[in-house]
Amino acid sequence: MSNLPKIMKSTATVRFQDCDPFNHLNNSKYIDYMVNAREDQIMEHYGLNIYQYAQETGMSWVVGSNQIAYLKPALLMEKVLIESQLLSYSEKELRVEVRMLNTDGTQLKALMWISFIAFNIATARIAEHEDRMMQLFEAVVHPIDNISNFESRIAQIRASQKKIK
Repeated sequence: MSNLPKIMKSTATVRFQDCDPFNHLNNSKYIDYMVNAREDQIMEHYGLNIYQYAQETGMSWVVGSNQIAYLKPALLMEKVLIESQLLSYSEKELRVEVRMLNTDGTQLKALMWISFIAFNIATARIAEHEDRMMQLFEAVVHPIDNISNFESRIAQIRASQKKIK
């Protein structure tokens, strides 16, 4: 398990039906693209099909909250790079960061933090992660140093962008 990637990457193409009249990716669609990428990435890199896992164990995750910052527009037919990583975890919750960038990774378009809550489908209640999931999380967790909240993360990114200019 130690050779699993901590930051996963994939690409997507911004589609016409997902854009606003200005040919920008619609705000709500950023969430769709980012969550879909995360699902595909954990299946590809960790071998975890969350839907099969739910059928076999009766456990899944629900979104507790999303925080998203739109920094630069993603444009119609643009290929974008989507990166994701597990920032932190506990017995009942995961915090994931997902970033959407241009394909060479030099321009951040959007950043999202997602809180996923472990959920028992049969009881419809919050539950604790199984030991095997906790082992996976321990192997792949990748926190960001000295950042404890979303606002601090955005401030850090904006400060680093100013240094680049």
